[in-house]
Amino acid sequence: ALIGAFGLAACGAAAPEGEPNAEVIALGARVYQANCASCHGASGEGQPNWQSRRADRTLPAPPHDASGHTWHHPDDVLIEIIRRGGEAVYGGPGLRSGMPAFGERLGAAEIEAVLAYLKTLWGDAEREYQQGLAEQ
Repeated sequence: ALIGAFGLAACGAAAPEGEPNAEVIALGARVYQANCASCHGASGEGQPNWQSRRADRTLPAPPHDASGHTWHHPDDVLIEIIRRGGEAVYGGPGLRSGMPAFGERLGAAEIEAVLAYLKTLWGDAEREYQQGLAEQ
Protein backbone atom coordinates (compact mmCIF):
# COMPACT_ATOMS: atom_id res chain seq x y z
CA ALA A 1 0.00 0.00 0.00
CA LEU A 2 2.79 2.41 0.88
CA ILE A 3 4.57 1.82 -2.40
CA GLY A 4 1.41 2.47 -4.36
CA ALA A 5 0.78 5.65 -2.39
CA PHE A 6 4.10 7.12 -3.47
CA GLY A 7 3.38 6.27 -7.08
CA LEU A 8 -0.07 7.84 -6.86
CA ALA A 9 1.24 10.91 -5.07
CA ALA A 10 3.84 11.43 -7.76
CA CYS A 11 1.08 11.43 -10.39
CA GLY A 12 -1.03 13.90 -8.43
CA ALA A 13 -3.77 11.38 -7.63
CA ALA A 14 -5.21 11.18 -4.15
CA ALA A 15 -3.18 9.01 -1.82
CA PRO A 16 -4.83 6.44 0.46
CA GLU A 17 -5.92 7.80 3.84
CA GLY A 18 -2.93 8.40 6.12
CA GLU A 19 -0.41 8.40 3.27
CA PRO A 20 1.33 11.59 2.11
CA ASN A 21 -0.02 13.29 -0.98
CA ALA A 22 1.87 15.17 -3.68
CA GLU A 23 1.61 18.48 -1.80
CA VAL A 24 3.12 17.02 1.37
CA ILE A 25 5.98 15.43 -0.57
CA ALA A 26 6.59 18.69 -2.47
CA LEU A 27 6.71 20.60 0.82
CA GLY A 28 9.14 18.01 2.18
CA ALA A 29 11.37 18.40 -0.88
CA ARG A 30 11.44 22.20 -0.45
CA VAL A 31 12.17 21.98 3.29
CA TYR A 32 14.85 19.32 2.64
CA GLN A 33 16.59 21.45 0.00
CA ALA A 34 16.52 24.52 2.27
CA ASN A 35 17.65 22.81 5.49
CA CYS A 36 19.17 19.38 4.85
CA ALA A 37 20.76 19.24 1.40
CA SER A 38 23.82 21.27 2.38
CA CYS A 39 24.99 18.32 4.50
CA HIS A 40 23.05 15.29 3.23
CA GLY A 41 23.30 16.17 -0.48
CA ALA A 42 20.79 17.51 -2.98
CA SER A 43 19.73 13.96 -3.89
CA GLY A 44 20.20 12.44 -0.43
CA GLU A 45 23.61 11.01 -1.34
CA GLY A 46 25.31 12.02 1.94
CA GLN A 47 28.91 13.04 2.47
CA PRO A 48 31.94 10.98 1.40
CA ASN A 49 33.19 8.42 3.91
CA TRP A 50 30.02 8.81 5.96
CA GLN A 51 30.81 5.70 8.02
CA SER A 52 34.27 6.89 9.15
CA ARG A 53 34.57 9.09 12.23
CA ARG A 54 36.35 12.41 11.88
CA ALA A 55 39.00 13.67 14.31
CA ASP A 56 36.25 15.35 16.38
CA ARG A 57 34.51 11.92 16.73
CA THR A 58 31.50 12.94 14.58
CA LEU A 59 30.46 11.06 11.49
CA PRO A 60 29.93 12.82 8.16
CA ALA A 61 26.29 13.24 7.18
CA PRO A 62 24.90 9.88 6.01
CA PRO A 63 22.95 9.38 2.81
CA HIS A 64 19.17 9.41 3.03
CA ASP A 65 18.73 7.36 -0.12
CA ALA A 66 18.60 3.56 -0.15
CA SER A 67 22.39 3.33 0.29
CA GLY A 68 22.21 4.82 3.79
CA HIS A 69 20.61 3.70 7.02
CA THR A 70 17.78 6.18 7.49
CA TRP A 71 15.27 3.51 6.52
CA HIS A 72 16.55 1.31 9.37
CA HIS A 73 14.82 3.63 11.88
CA PRO A 74 11.10 3.98 12.60
CA ASP A 75 9.39 7.32 11.95
CA ASP A 76 9.25 8.34 15.61
CA VAL A 77 13.04 8.01 15.96
CA LEU A 78 13.70 9.92 12.73
CA ILE A 79 11.32 12.70 13.83
CA GLU A 80 13.13 12.98 17.17
CA ILE A 81 16.54 13.14 15.47
CA ILE A 82 15.33 15.96 13.22
CA ARG A 83 13.57 17.75 16.07
CA ARG A 84 16.17 17.38 18.85
CA GLY A 85 19.38 16.69 16.92
CA GLY A 86 21.51 13.59 16.66
CA GLU A 87 23.50 14.09 19.83
CA ALA A 88 20.39 14.64 21.97
CA VAL A 89 18.94 11.38 20.70
CA TYR A 90 22.04 9.21 20.36
CA GLY A 91 24.77 11.05 22.24
CA GLY A 92 26.64 9.58 25.15
CA PRO A 93 30.17 8.77 26.23
CA GLY A 94 32.29 8.74 23.08
CA LEU A 95 29.30 9.29 20.78
CA ARG A 96 28.99 12.65 19.09
CA SER A 97 26.75 13.83 16.30
CA GLY A 98 27.01 16.80 13.99
CA MET A 99 23.27 16.64 13.28
CA PRO A 100 21.75 19.87 14.58
CA ALA A 101 18.29 20.20 16.10
CA PHE A 102 15.63 21.66 13.81
CA GLY A 103 12.71 21.64 16.25
CA GLU A 104 12.84 25.39 16.79
CA ARG A 105 13.16 26.12 13.07
CA LEU A 106 10.70 23.61 11.61
CA GLY A 107 7.16 22.81 12.64
CA ALA A 108 5.82 19.29 13.08
CA ALA A 109 4.14 19.35 9.65
CA GLU A 110 7.40 20.36 7.97
CA ILE A 111 9.36 17.63 9.75
CA GLU A 112 6.77 15.02 8.78
CA ALA A 113 6.85 16.32 5.19
CA VAL A 114 10.65 15.95 5.07
CA LEU A 115 10.26 12.37 6.23
CA ALA A 116 7.62 11.73 3.53
CA TYR A 117 10.03 13.16 0.95
CA LEU A 118 12.95 11.03 2.21
CA LYS A 119 10.85 7.91 1.70
CA THR A 120 10.62 8.76 -2.01
CA LEU A 121 14.42 8.34 -2.17
CA TRP A 122 14.17 4.70 -1.05
CA GLY A 123 13.32 1.63 -3.07
CA ASP A 124 10.33 -0.60 -2.49
CA ALA A 125 12.27 -2.97 -0.22
CA GLU A 126 13.50 -0.14 2.02
CA ARG A 127 10.01 1.38 2.35
CA GLU A 128 8.52 -2.03 3.18
CA TYR A 129 11.23 -2.71 5.78
CA GLN A 130 10.82 0.69 7.40
CA GLN A 131 7.01 0.39 7.40
CA GLY A 132 7.42 -2.96 9.16
CA LEU A 133 9.32 -1.27 12.00
CA ALA A 134 6.25 0.77 12.88
CA GLU A 135 4.11 -2.36 12.95
CA GLN A 136 6.31 -4.18 15.47
